[in-house]
Amino acid sequence: MSKLPNAGTNIFTVISGLAQAHGAINLGQGFPDYPMDEALMNLVTKAMHGGHNQYMPMAGYLPLREAIAQKVHQLYGTQIHPDQNITITPGGTYAIYTAITSCIGPGDEVILFEPAYDSYIPNIEINGGKAVCIPLQYPDYTINWPAVRAAITPRTKMIMINSPHNPTGKLLTASDMAELSAIALQANLLVLSDEVYEHLIYDGLQHQSVLRYPELAARAFVCFSLGKVYNCTGWKIGYCIAPQALTAEFQKVHQFNCFATNSPLQVALASHLSVPETYMGLATALQQKRDLLRALMADTPLRPIPSHGSYFELYSYAAASNMPEAEMAGRLVKEGGVATIPVSAFYMNKTDHQTLRFCFAKRASTLEAAAKRLRAFAW
Repeated sequence: MSKLPNAGTNIFTVISGLAQAHGAINLGQGFPDYPMDEALMNLVTKAMHGGHNQYMPMAGYLPLREAIAQKVHQLYGTQIHPDQNITITPGGTYAIYTAITSCIGPGDEVILFEPAYDSYIPNIEINGGKAVCIPLQYPDYTINWPAVRAAITPRTKMIMINSPHNPTGKLLTASDMAELSAIALQANLLVLSDEVYEHLIYDGLQHQSVLRYPELAARAFVCFSLGKVYNCTGWKIGYCIAPQALTAEFQKVHQFNCFATNSPLQVALASHLSVPETYMGLATALQQKRDLLRALMADTPLRPIPSHGSYFELYSYAAASNMPEAEMAGRLVKEGGVATIPVSAFYMNKTDHQTLRFCFAKRASTLEAAAKRLRAFAW
């Protein structure tokens, strides 16, 4: 008997496999194709030669947790305790799964917003919970807060948010956070906030982390990815910040799963993260890549739906075709030589707006080559 009867191979695996088979440029999956910081790689080598190759404490390397606490205080003005509030995890997705597993059981309802990162719903369902999906309002992908209030039942236990948002690149606003706070407090809901792209914020805007809001932070799991921060997604290393009682529940699950996260990576990241310049300048470089892709796409039928964060921007091809997104993405890989992700894959009911997700975290030469192929494609 399957615990996930409706789950198959995810869209990222499918599209990446097609891209490889057809020699397509992969603007689908969210990973950079340029080197990570050599200084950080050297710190890993130093950590291994320094003997940091055995198990770390279950919660993670204390100097890394201390560096994270310092970063949170600097960015959001919030004091968190390295021992009581932080757990280092093998990736942001793992942190999200563990947070859900620690508190969601059979019959519990979790409100989330679609399009949604593909792990959310399976994580809820494998724990016996029910995902209550509220669509973001196309084309701006804003939250319909009256719909959120109407969706709350006596079984509602958690609300999940994601900002900067994957796949749209949208940011929650201070007004959104006020609405969330009012609802969470009134209905006594837990909050799970996916903030893995916290440092990739563009156009002079500000990241509205849950950690800025004490009344939300007191009831929230906040999940992050150091792999996204430092362009090393294959490292699969992240962390979860939560109040002491929720951290205790989180660590009950964590200790019987992976127990501890990669040791030399933690030692290296503790040193690297203690220098704010290593993460504070990331957004400038990524915004330049986003803007380059926009300029290169100007001569195609694709029109951007503006992103203000993350690795991603959505593009609509509705002016050129009414072909369903999954078919268009398949054609683009096989005939156009460019891999993208259909946004319909991020909806349970496959909602289709003739929109594709592009990853711009690529070399300029990669973006230029992809745009050349898209200009030549027979739309």
